[in-house]
Amino acid sequence: MKQVMLKVSSNRALTKDVYEMVLSGDIADIGRPGQFVNIKLDGMYLRRPISVCDWDGKAGTLTIIYKVVGKGTEYMAKLGEGAVLDVLTGLGNGFDVTKSGASPVVIGGGVGVPPMYGLAKRLIAEGKKVTAILGFNTAAEIFYEEEFKAIGCETIVTTVDGSYGTKGFVTAALANIDSSFFYTCGPSPMLKAVYDASRTDGQLSFEERMGCGFGACMGCSCKTKYGSMRICKDGPVLDKEVVIW
Repeated sequence: MKQVMLKVSSNRALTKDVYEMVLSGDIADIGRPGQFVNIKLDGMYLRRPISVCDWDGKAGTLTIIYKVVGKGTEYMAKLGEGAVLDVLTGLGNGFDVTKSGASPVVIGGGVGVPPMYGLAKRLIAEGKKVTAILGFNTAAEIFYEEEFKAIGCETIVTTVDGSYGTKGFVTAALANIDSSFFYTCGPSPMLKAVYDASRTDGQLSFEERMGCGFGACMGCSCKTKYGSMRICKDGPVLDKEVVIW
């Protein structure tokens, strides 16, 4: 973990309430897809944990995608180029790409989509055949479909209302895919559905309310088959085999 000051390079809307922010500076502590950062915002007590979408160590850039849901993210949406943020980087235990096998599937739901992009990018760089399933409620909420296609993913979009792509939840598409391993991130009901529907081993990234973000406060502890684990420190990524629902 490292506390750094990162500068906003760009901050753009992807949909009505989802934004992509590119930050630049010292990102040396980010090394695995699935990690997250914790951002301090002026006038707000707790930092905001946000998953890493992508990063470029050589360029010193970090991309995050966030949804405007409250005062903190409303504040972030108004930040322009050149603004500086106090950020804790390199947090969390990310995805293990060595477990993927030859043809993994990455599954993201809503704001669980961003970390799947950075993961898919690195799996493809290792020569894996990656399928991406991106789940949304409606066509108006879709983002990053073209970005996944551009890096070489076979990309399937599902919408609950059937307004675009495959109608239904992500499991509707998962049923037709023969994969070697799964990686997923999204709301808990979606994770449970993927867990139940999957026919292979996998890893799940959990969302949880966090206080400190680095394991000190124990506020985000959850039960597993091997005792209590902290989502911020031992997770957010957990192996399928340890999860208790």
